[in-house]
Amino acid sequence: MHYTGQVYRPPAEAWTPLLEVSYGCSHNKCAFCTMYTHTPFGMAKLEDIEEDIIELKNTSIYPIERIYLTGGDPLVMKADRLIEIGNLIHKYIPEIKTITCYASFYNLKNKSVEDLKKLKELGYNQLYIGVETGYEPALDMINKGISLDEAYEQLKKLKAAEIDYISILMLGIAGKGKARENAQATAKLLNTYPPISLGIMTTDVQVGSKLYEYREEGIFVEATIREALEEQIILLENLDFPHPEKVTYSSFHVVNPVQIMTTLDKKDQIIDEYKKALRDLPDEVLDRPNKLHAI
Repeated sequence: MHYTGQVYRPPAEAWTPLLEVSYGCSHNKCAFCTMYTHTPFGMAKLEDIEEDIIELKNTSIYPIERIYLTGGDPLVMKADRLIEIGNLIHKYIPEIKTITCYASFYNLKNKSVEDLKKLKELGYNQLYIGVETGYEPALDMINKGISLDEAYEQLKKLKAAEIDYISILMLGIAGKGKARENAQATAKLLNTYPPISLGIMTTDVQVGSKLYEYREEGIFVEATIREALEEQIILLENLDFPHPEKVTYSSFHVVNPVQIMTTLDKKDQIIDEYKKALRDLPDEVLDRPNKLHAI
């Protein structure tokens, strides 16, 4: 298999075969991110991709119904290239049902609804999209390469193409004192086209990131763990999805001080868990910024 530099995949894809179609990140300017600092963006050669598909097919002891494309944003590639890759996957792995990967609104801008429908037919679905926030000042600050209006437009395109997505959110990214504004604006965005899963990430300022510079310069003031937990409650209270029983809610990640995985029809129980944490955790924990392995 060909793997280049830093390779990441969502926790939920731990058992999914990984296929390199790109490496690094074409944008690589998000203020909070250091994931691809040492891996310049590039696209895999088609012959290498085909070779790896064959290897996956010949070495797997189980039918491969799902495959994960590596790289920070494989969907930055033109639709024709993605279709070519999809056809190769189907040629050697006819049982494939889902082709998934990281994506962003930034790299959906170069796709029409018709492009997305063609990709959906090939199995490109359940995309992991770093929505992060629907609060415009925070979205502008983190430099996702997209405006809030464009975020709404890309969601409309996904909905028209009937492509499912997993929404990755960054609670606390609006900074200290902005929990309510961030949660309400983010819920408003998601309500326009609900994801099939919510991936909750509590903002953790990484050394080497632009956000770290902003913090050191006083431009960005971190929210506390208390505010992050309160923000999750406000977010949940404002989500209005037609089929919450079909939406997974997951804060099951090391960056989160409270880890929960269930479905959104259990919203009241999730809120109760966060309220319990607010009651039970000591003030010295609640009133400081989030840090990895803090609890």
